[in-house]
Amino acid sequence: MKLTHLLAATVAALFLSACNNAEPQNNETRSADYVIKNVTLVDWLKGEPNVSEQQTLVVNDGYISGVFANAEAPAFDDNTQVIDAEGQYVLPGMAEMHGHVPPATDFGDFPKRYADDMLFLYVANGVTTVRGMLGYPHQLQLKSDIESGKRQGPTLYLAGPSFSGNTIESVEQVTKRVIAQRDEGWDLLKVHPGLTLEEYEAMASTARQAGMDFAGHVPADVGLKRAMEAGQRTIDHLDGYLAYVDAMNREITQDELDLLVSMTLEKDVAVVPTQALWKTLIGAADPDKLKDYPEIQLVPKAVREGWLNYYDNPSSYFNKEQAQVQQENRQKLLHALHEGGAEIIFGTDAPQLFSVPGYSIHHEIQLMSEAGIPMADILRSATVAAGDYFADEDTFGRIAAGHRADFILLKDNPLENADTLRENQGVMVRGQWLSREAIDKKVEEIRAAYAD
Repeated sequence: MKLTHLLAATVAALFLSACNNAEPQNNETRSADYVIKNVTLVDWLKGEPNVSEQQTLVVNDGYISGVFANAEAPAFDDNTQVIDAEGQYVLPGMAEMHGHVPPATDFGDFPKRYADDMLFLYVANGVTTVRGMLGYPHQLQLKSDIESGKRQGPTLYLAGPSFSGNTIESVEQVTKRVIAQRDEGWDLLKVHPGLTLEEYEAMASTARQAGMDFAGHVPADVGLKRAMEAGQRTIDHLDGYLAYVDAMNREITQDELDLLVSMTLEKDVAVVPTQALWKTLIGAADPDKLKDYPEIQLVPKAVREGWLNYYDNPSSYFNKEQAQVQQENRQKLLHALHEGGAEIIFGTDAPQLFSVPGYSIHHEIQLMSEAGIPMADILRSATVAAGDYFADEDTFGRIAAGHRADFILLKDNPLENADTLRENQGVMVRGQWLSREAIDKKVEEIRAAYAD
């Protein structure tokens, strides 16, 4: 564990201990940054969803400092901002476990404000943690600025510039690059296609010695089994799964699904499926529906036009003839992994093709639901599972004392109505409250900035 992460985890543990021992004394009046009262909490206990009505949630210094039944809540002084959430629900803030953060400087046709706008769109939709999966210059400054309060955005965990066939030319180079990224302060290594087996194994070995996680794609020369054996922390996009059983252009069999699930469980690897984005990339999505997404007006014109012209110049993943069978196999595989008990962690790969930060969660939820995953498990994958992934470094993903004050206020129970996530009533991110009114105002400003 990195020293900074160890210190953060120690501070969180001490804070949690203090919170748990800070029971109200008699009729003592307290001060807090925020109190959300009369709210119903949606959380998970021992993996099962738990709905607790008439609760009071207390926030101090960026953390949840107390959770009380209304009748047991202490009194608070006039300096406390009170939000009466009668009839509403609180859900832990969601995580984007395969997201992207644009450069913080002028970059090609992208305006300088692009990074800040995309960071806000994540938060506006209740995404309060992002594992950024492709490092750019100045991203570490973005992370630091958010932590210090100079910038508004989700908490960032960042992979450095990727390890790929385009960036790595030798085993010696890959070894030096791992150490350099560790010393620069990146949180993990991003694996892209194109690495040779020798280069990949050198990266993995050096990463283990350096205490660095590595995650992402599965290079063709490496293959799924070796990537799992090497300790790759997550397999993103379900990459390498269908190729391992040669089911890219035919229906996958139950025996093959069983084999893939067994391998995943044996090696204790997590998957970040990104089903909606991959459906688009391979050509299985309806282009007309994609072009009608209203949120694409919230990205710069250059980005939007690139998306709209994708089918004129698609990526190497596009294969119209095999797209439908691949997508059906991916959905069957996701269902089998869920049924088998594999760890699934939520991610959408935004901002990528028609996947706008924050808004992309709704399309991913729909695809995961169509794969047969219950809403409770989908939401757990975006909250508790992400918090568990970072448990050695941070404390978030639950509505509990000592956890980072990241949560979403909703009109309806999200376990029963996923559409309630489309227009939250407000978002708390690291103890900073964003009202619905403030969110709408900023979103309209972004829309106007990128209008034709």
